[in-house]
Formats: sequence, structure tokens, C-alpha cells
Amino acid sequence: MNLNNKFVITINRELGSGGRTVGRKLAEKLHVPYYDKALSLALQKKYHLTSEEIERLKGQEQGWWADFKRKMTGSDAEFYVMKMGNEPELLETEDVFRAETEILKAIGKEESCVIAGRSAFYVYRDHPNHLSILIQASMLQRVARVAREQNMTKEEARLTIDKVDTMRENYMNKFAHASRYDTRNYQLVLSMDEMTEDAAVEIILNYIRGMEQ
Repeated sequence: MNLNNKFVITINRELGSGGRTVGRKLAEKLHVPYYDKALSLALQKKYHLTSEEIERLKGQEQGWWADFKRKMTGSDAEFYVMKMGNEPELLETEDVFRAETEILKAIGKEESCVIAGRSAFYVYRDHPNHLSILIQASMLQRVARVAREQNMTKEEARLTIDKVDTMRENYMNKFAHASRYDTRNYQLVLSMDEMTEDAAVEIILNYIRGMEQ
């Protein structure tokens, strides 16, 4: 991976692992935008960006994502990062997967970025300048974090984690025929147990520096 060329870093993370925070902090260190999969889901919902609509936009102009991004103003910025809370329960359809894939591909063509999301590692699997990362944590740590940040009991947090884990894995199995837990899909796998988000960012940056040598 070469930071001097256009690059994409994808982060797949377990709910409650702190992976979203790691992604944002990493993007800040690299001075590039950070996106998570809520962006594509929100764009589909608010702007009705189905896969067919995306194909129409792509046919009109080469840099449709850059143009679309310029048109987004003010309140639209909230859609770049998912707010804390449960995963959005939108319909899990093939059209949603195709639209999500096309949005992610468009972002990667236009700019260097850090993307966290369930399908990003798969979408960019053949990208020539891509680093794929998986961030995990023990169930004990995940439950404690989700309970604290979402104001839940530990029992509620565990149920939420189980639900989200199942939803994400089923989504990838169904539409990408891949498992998000298969470590062969990643170049770097980090456990957040007894590790701060800042320490994880430094490990990733050192890994990248090693790749560039």
C-alpha cells in the first residue's frame, strides 16, 4: 500500500469493539474522509439511490460521486457517520447490496479514504492500493462498551450484539458469499482487549509504514 497514491483502507469491526472510533481517528491522522456503511444506506433511503438510479447517474458523468458530494449541504453531513445506536433495520435486499457496492466503488475512485462497513472489504478486494483491517474484541469488553454507550443493561447489550453479529454475517453470506470472520479477507487483524483506540491507530500506521518500505 502506498499513501502517495489514491488509497482505500477498509475496516470491518465487531459491534462494541471500538472499531468505528479507530476508523475515524485513523482518517484524521491520514487527513482523508471517513465513511461507514450508514452513508450508503442513508443515501439510498433519503435520495432513493437504487442501483438503477446509480447506473443512470454514472451514465451522465464520470465523477458522479464527487459531483453528488458537492451538492450535499448542511444537514446531509450527518449521513457520513452513523449515530450511536442500534443498526438501522432497513430491508436487506439484493438491490440494497448492489447500490451499496456501487456507492463504495465510486467513493474509492474519487478519493483516498477510510471506510468502515460490512461489505467494504469485499467490494475493494481487487483494489490495487487497499488495506483491509478487522477489529475485534472479547464479548466481555463488547458488552461493557455497548451497555455503557447505549445506556443498556448488560443483558440488553448482549442481545443487541448477537442480533447485529447475525445480521451482518447473514448479509455477507447471502449477497457476497463470504464470511466477515474469515481472516484471509484481511491483511491486519487487531484485538482491542486492553488496547486503546489511539494505540490501535498507531499499530495500523506503523503497519502501513512497513508496507511502504
